[in-house]
Amino acid sequence: MGKFKNLKVKLRNRKKNISPFLSLILELVKLVVLAFIIVLPIHRFVFQPFYVVGPSMEPNFYDNEYLIIEKINYYFNEPVRGEIIIFTPSHNPQNYLIKRVIGLPGEKIVIQRGKVMIYNEKFPQGITLDERDYLTPGTRTPGEIEVELDSEQYYVLGDNRNLSLDSRSFGPISKDDIVGRAWLRGWPFKVAGLIELPDFVY
Repeated sequence: MGKFKNLKVKLRNRKKNISPFLSLILELVKLVVLAFIIVLPIHRFVFQPFYVVGPSMEPNFYDNEYLIIEKINYYFNEPVRGEIIIFTPSHNPQNYLIKRVIGLPGEKIVIQRGKVMIYNEKFPQGITLDERDYLTPGTRTPGEIEVELDSEQYYVLGDNRNLSLDSRSFGPISKDDIVGRAWLRGWPFKVAGLIELPDFVY
């Protein structure tokens, strides 16, 4: 028993010999490791910060606005028309772009005379997309385009139609290109809040 008591005393003495500074460093290391273990999966699979760069989404999103991207929804659901998504285009996978989903898989998209037409099973004769909820009054969509989307493609456009590099330039994007949807605006505070879907009249 005496040997065990001596061992316990030695262990206690060793703990006492650890300086407060070293103890603080050890606790900080533990905290960083724990934070890394928790934050990395969240960043990878659930949420990710994003800064808006450029004027392509004005007047709804401006340069240097801070957004939170939500990722998990697209593991279970498909993107819907009107959602704001962040994606990496296949022609430049190192670059992150923010655009609005306009065309869905299997649809035909026609742009002519400044308007966007959607052709699908519900509207085989086509219908003009009502974009009044998010475009500046009088905005027209430049270009003369007709494209049919396959089962994994989406057609995306910027809200600032005259200053946006979008599917009119690089074509449809694949679902695999999509990082997530813009879910929350965190900055500036005066416009902070959840990002809602527009109202489409059809």
